[in-house]
Amino acid sequence: MFYMVFCIKNVTFCFSEERDRGSGNRRSQGIGGKTLPCPPCLVCPPSRPSCPPCLVCPPYPLMPTTDWTRHHVLSLADFTSAEYDTVLQTAASFQEVLSRRTKKVPTLQGQVVANLFFEPSTRTRSSFELAAKRLSADTLNFASASSSMTKGETILDTAKTYLAMGTDIMVIRHKEAGVPNAIAQEMDRLGVRVSVLNAGDGQHEHPSQGLLDLFTICTLLDPDDPRLELLKGKKIAIVGDILHSRVARSNIWSITASGAELHLAAPPTLLPKLFADFGKDRLGKLFIHWQLEPALKDADFVMTLRLQKERMTAHLLPSLREYHQMFGITRSKLQLCKPNVKVLHPGPVNRGVEISSDLMDDPEFSLIQTQVTSGVAVRMALLYLIGTTRA
Repeated sequence: MFYMVFCIKNVTFCFSEERDRGSGNRRSQGIGGKTLPCPPCLVCPPSRPSCPPCLVCPPYPLMPTTDWTRHHVLSLADFTSAEYDTVLQTAASFQEVLSRRTKKVPTLQGQVVANLFFEPSTRTRSSFELAAKRLSADTLNFASASSSMTKGETILDTAKTYLAMGTDIMVIRHKEAGVPNAIAQEMDRLGVRVSVLNAGDGQHEHPSQGLLDLFTICTLLDPDDPRLELLKGKKIAIVGDILHSRVARSNIWSITASGAELHLAAPPTLLPKLFADFGKDRLGKLFIHWQLEPALKDADFVMTLRLQKERMTAHLLPSLREYHQMFGITRSKLQLCKPNVKVLHPGPVNRGVEISSDLMDDPEFSLIQTQVTSGVAVRMALLYLIGTTRA
């Protein structure tokens, strides 16, 4: 007997097979032994209404959630509470799938996901690639250093090249803000149903990182039912290079949408007053601090950010040593927080600068590795949602 159960978004799909004794023929069964025909699948040609019962047929991909209509994921600035909850709950289902022996589902079988990374990446690129493969999509990986861009090809021509190869979803990272938006607008202008997912653009945003940080926190608070409202009344501090951080901007949008208190802390050179405007007309409250202590006092969660020296065009800090003394997160500084405080970091980490090395590796406080694990499930959810709503 071969038996599989897939559960996505609280809907269970059962698929089982066994061979008839003697004949060796296969038949498909549902729960309780009731014989079911194999549903149409991507293995069979369109002219054939249904597959013969066989192990070749994957479990039938479930229909997407009815309240998700977003074609591109470029920013969290206009995300609704319902969209946040849809991503969180879908990611929770995929996280359960990833805990099984068989970690693949066929929901994007036959689709092509192109990872167009014009900037170096480890976690984001690898987790998007793994997420696509877990959804049974075909993947194309692009690296600008070994591409025709070194010969003068433009970004839009590169995107159109991948479009001509049959790409369905483009995951784009670029050092300049607005590049994913420009490619999305060009795809829309051409009238093609290609979705664009922003994997980080300059200092603008990093939506999937903001969503996985949100998922990491919410699943800690309620593993069975992660949802945005769990953060209401919580105090969350973000500490570090906020000026240059696209992660900080995405987290500002998601956390202030939840009703939580968000406290930003950094030296004045890395936290201009204009960030106070991000909190206007948001459900949660936003505070900025040029000292660390007020941000950490009674905090439930602390997120520390990397100093992005590659984006700094001036001497914004006296020294890394002084920065660590003033704003680096250590065990002693966490004593200002609540006793069960947890620490996050989007990575990569400069040990001994934004966070002490021993604290980073302490599972009692650190959620850093959990964030990496959450990234695969959240990115599976995003690819699934935009991939199954393509019409």
